[in-house]
Amino acid sequence: MADGSIWVTLCWSLAPRHVHEIRLQVPAGSTVAFVLEQGVVQCLQSQISIDNASLSSLQFQQPGIWGKKVSWTDVVKADDRIELYRPLKVDPKIARRQRFKRQGKGRTGLFANRKSGSAAGY
Repeated sequence: MADGSIWVTLCWSLAPRHVHEIRLQVPAGSTVAFVLEQGVVQCLQSQISIDNASLSSLQFQQPGIWGKKVSWTDVVKADDRIELYRPLKVDPKIARRQRFKRQGKGRTGLFANRKSGSAAGY
């Protein structure tokens, strides 16, 4: 671009299944923190239905670019997708154990009840 600006996408989710995404034009050489600041300003100007407390909590989330964790001082490139990850409420290993315990041993994996002579997975 002739004016030295690039387009990036900022994505965040403050609750399950409620994803917000905005496209921003920022100067080349901008950091992840600067992109977040510009995103907050644009949300306030366009009156997106997000309260100020939610917007201020974004700075406490872990940033990432295209699924890889980065620091707030990393420089963004053109067409990057900056994602803000909220902390996990439950450890995935513990959640899997609880699901397995709730489903029972008789229906899953090696312990599945199958008809005699049927192939696995059917």
